[in-house]
Amino acid sequence: MGMVVWWAFMALPAQSAPRIPASDATVIEKLPFRATDSRARELETLRASARQAPGDVAAATALAQAYFDMAQARGDPRYVGYADAVVSPFTQKMSADLLVVRGTLRQYRHEFDQALVDFDAALTIDPQRADAHAWRGAIYLVQAQYNKAQQECAALLRLERPVLHGGCNGLLQAYTGHARSAYAGLQQALALARYDDQRLWLLTRLAEVSAWLGHNAQAERHYRDALALGQDDSYLLAARADFLLDSQRPAEVVKLLAAWEASDPLLLRLAEAETLLRAPAAAAHVQALDDRFAAAKLRGDTTHRAEEARFHLRLRHNAALALQLAAANYQVQKEPRDLRVLLEAALAAGDASAAKPARDWLQQTGFEDTRLQALATQTLQLPSSGKTPVVTP
Repeated sequence: MGMVVWWAFMALPAQSAPRIPASDATVIEKLPFRATDSRARELETLRASARQAPGDVAAATALAQAYFDMAQARGDPRYVGYADAVVSPFTQKMSADLLVVRGTLRQYRHEFDQALVDFDAALTIDPQRADAHAWRGAIYLVQAQYNKAQQECAALLRLERPVLHGGCNGLLQAYTGHARSAYAGLQQALALARYDDQRLWLLTRLAEVSAWLGHNAQAERHYRDALALGQDDSYLLAARADFLLDSQRPAEVVKLLAAWEASDPLLLRLAEAETLLRAPAAAAHVQALDDRFAAAKLRGDTTHRAEEARFHLRLRHNAALALQLAAANYQVQKEPRDLRVLLEAALAAGDASAAKPARDWLQQTGFEDTRLQALATQTLQLPSSGKTPVVTP
């Protein structure tokens, strides 16, 4: 999704280190040019522009943004590494545009404090930067700093950005126990949306809110409408796959994600579906995930703990390790998916105390999701270890 659709960073693929080419002639990757793949053609044009003007901040910004958009669309973290390599030579002459791009790259790697510094700096240069306010609001929502998120939503309203404000405020309401009001606000924003990337994001969130409320037929309709837009979007695919898995429809997950093995979060869901179906490809995909998580650990990459926790819980059946990872992940981000894997891991490990942060969040926010509420209630029946799970670096 593009920058205007500010919540796309919730898909949390693995971190990728910058790859700096030895020369301008180095080929980073050959992209397939399909007649419908205007994004790839645009990227090639932007690469050429950046090569022709290596010191041009505007050209670098456009290319880095395009790489980030590609990472969002395809769930492939390599493009974040490419974007980092484009941005890094300009640290001494950062424009507001480039600061926002660097902030998005940092939040992608869960470097939230550094990302906030970049967004703050961009707003110092240009107080009218709605995208900087939107990204700050997104980070505060991930961190469960809802008062600060509300301030960013209000800033978007002052800047007369009704679609961004509707998305920001709608998600804030959903996370704080007002799901029906959230749904209405997201619908109003959808009615105002002029671009397909805006519509895709809003339809995806409407589907999720519907599912939280138990309105599965409504969620199904929103997901189908989002997919019908025909845009690659890894977050939409992950959310749709989760909905299908919860609905006991693994065969549809396999069909949906068959061509998305490059994305770790999507490969995880594909492997789950294949395992449920006892498909021949399941073992190879589980091993591939194992290898990727092991490689990430060697790099010191801890940005994908929620996915790794889910992997060890559902595919490796190692509840103790899953609980350690889920608890560590919860220290960084506190969204419904993060709570769910923590609650499920605590149940599997038989540890009530480990689930307490999630139970506290549900009680404090009033978040409306019958599935999470049921999991939280089940954890109260477990014995408490009295210990806090710890992850060894």
